[in-house]
Amino acid sequence: MADLPPPTPEVEVVIVHPPRLAPLGGEAVFSAVQIGAEELQENTRLDEALKRAPGVSLFRRTGSGAANPTTQGLSLRSVAPSGAGRALVTLDGAPQNDPFGGWVIWSALPPEGLEGATIVRGAGAGPYGAGALTGVVALQERAAVDGLAAFDVSAGERESYRAAVSGGGPGVLITAAGSTTDGYRAVRGARAGAADTPIDLHDASFAFRVQRRFGDIEAAARLGAFEERRNAGLRGARSIASGLSATFTLAQRPAEGVGGWRLQAWARGSDLANSSVAVAANRATTTPANDQYSTPAAGYGLNAALQGRIGEASWEVGADVRKTEGEVRERFRFMQGAFTRHREAGGETLVGGVYLEAALVRDPLIVTGGVRFDGWQATGALRREYDLATTATTLNQTFPDASGTTPTARFGVRYSLSDALWVRGAAYSGFRPPTLNELHRPFRVGNDITEANPSLKPEQLYGAEAGFGGAGDASRWSLGLFYNLLEDPIANVTIGIGPGTFPLAGFVPAGGVLRQRQNAGQIEAWGVEGEANGDFGSAFGWRAAFAYTDAEVDGGTSAPQLTGKRPAQTPEWTVTAGLDWRPLEPLMLSADLRYESMRWEDDLNTRRLSAGTSVDLRAGWSLGGGREVYLAAENLLDEELEVGETADGVESFAAPRTLRIGFAYRR
Repeated sequence: MADLPPPTPEVEVVIVHPPRLAPLGGEAVFSAVQIGAEELQENTRLDEALKRAPGVSLFRRTGSGAANPTTQGLSLRSVAPSGAGRALVTLDGAPQNDPFGGWVIWSALPPEGLEGATIVRGAGAGPYGAGALTGVVALQERAAVDGLAAFDVSAGERESYRAAVSGGGPGVLITAAGSTTDGYRAVRGARAGAADTPIDLHDASFAFRVQRRFGDIEAAARLGAFEERRNAGLRGARSIASGLSATFTLAQRPAEGVGGWRLQAWARGSDLANSSVAVAANRATTTPANDQYSTPAAGYGLNAALQGRIGEASWEVGADVRKTEGEVRERFRFMQGAFTRHREAGGETLVGGVYLEAALVRDPLIVTGGVRFDGWQATGALRREYDLATTATTLNQTFPDASGTTPTARFGVRYSLSDALWVRGAAYSGFRPPTLNELHRPFRVGNDITEANPSLKPEQLYGAEAGFGGAGDASRWSLGLFYNLLEDPIANVTIGIGPGTFPLAGFVPAGGVLRQRQNAGQIEAWGVEGEANGDFGSAFGWRAAFAYTDAEVDGGTSAPQLTGKRPAQTPEWTVTAGLDWRPLEPLMLSADLRYESMRWEDDLNTRRLSAGTSVDLRAGWSLGGGREVYLAAENLLDEELEVGETADGVESFAAPRTLRIGFAYRR
């Protein structure tokens, strides 16, 4: 009898997660949403995946595939979106917000490199630090595995192509992505002219993480780089954003549960080139208005945390510090075919704080609380302008340094009335210092000009919320109320209407307005949020969510013209819904709907952006082994989703219907 072959040896799959401390367990008392890796990777851009949660949005309706880098800041809840963003975005603890502007370059964070995201609405205190004014998006990077972890390649209309890959070996993770598209024209129809060009995009990103264990201490180093080039939709208006990042983390943690320590250092460098044009009344031509050819900035940070337990309570104490420095370099005042003036404006900011966070989890009760104390300062502010022909100085301004201290806190309770029903309540405060962009960088969009303001103060938010929810055999749901008071909100406040000549800004053409960033009194907002999801057997899955926000500005003595107005770019209603259907074992059909009510483009509530609904479809056919071919349709109904309007009534729109076909692999 022939010998049987030896049994196939079992191959151990080594999965190495980046060093991170376990959550204390108190997050459930706040309004939190978990998004898994599969949901993230169904979208080619991370910000589009996050928008499944109502209230999550960039400054405008435009996604990062078409938005200028300076408007890619993220806000949670429609209290008062901002181009700088009022939410903190972290990747395994390291901030991802740009050091100069606070926005996030989403193309630098391809979904293929992530294993999940936690969205926590409400001001952050405790370990989240300054900047988490309306909440936190905590991203978790994919674990390192041996071989290919994720791959996606797709092609779509308007010469759109994308490829992304993530993989490596034990202790090593490499993620790379790139895309290109000829884009679409935002201004369409009878008002469009030769000045209107497609919003094209070419982007690339790369990240490398290596980690190793030294006894019971884990060490990890991560390097990242990105660049994106895009046309702004007007002839001669373009932007280039690029940057580098580095993070080094040491951690010691138990095999499971809360405990241990973490020390993390990070650095980010970025640069932005952004050119603007003035548009002729008939939209036939454009004239160069300014050329911000470089905006070099750097950010550095350090955070440390120590965890422990006292009986059933867990605690974390820590400290963090962030420093940023940068300036804008700009050519402006275009006359007789050339720029005649040069501007340099910039400064430095520093914020640092200490915190204590604790949570008690004793079924059926969860109690959590945290306190922070931060110090901040803005220094070295200057603005210098000179004549390019003679080099004679035309403006040389310095501004006094500013500093202050701010205590913040949060507290929450959740109680399970039964296995299927719970109630919760929370209160919190948070603050956000102004970014270098808000302090020092003026900008222009078409004929609208916005001036910087080096005298801005930090924003501060106070809030409370309550909610209840539950779960059945095949469904989960929640409903909550919230109230927010935002003091000294930084807003673009209208201070002049063209045509006319104004101090600092110079000439504002007809059809344009002059605004300045100002602390505009306060914004009061209350709202209702609800979410539900479930399954109908093994073939159907569904999800639905909504957010209603009633927000109103009280401009006080600083901006009385805004009193009673709704903050710009804040819809009252946002509704999302989705359905997944598996009619055959290898076939998955998915549909997603998003509705937004009308919003105002401007602070004076004169430019009305109509309500809109978008529907996306996706069909995926599994080839087995994690492989899939798919067909996706974005804005299936070809809805004209209004995203902008000029003072003379010219509307711009989001992308028309876009079909995309691709192949994906997920391990």
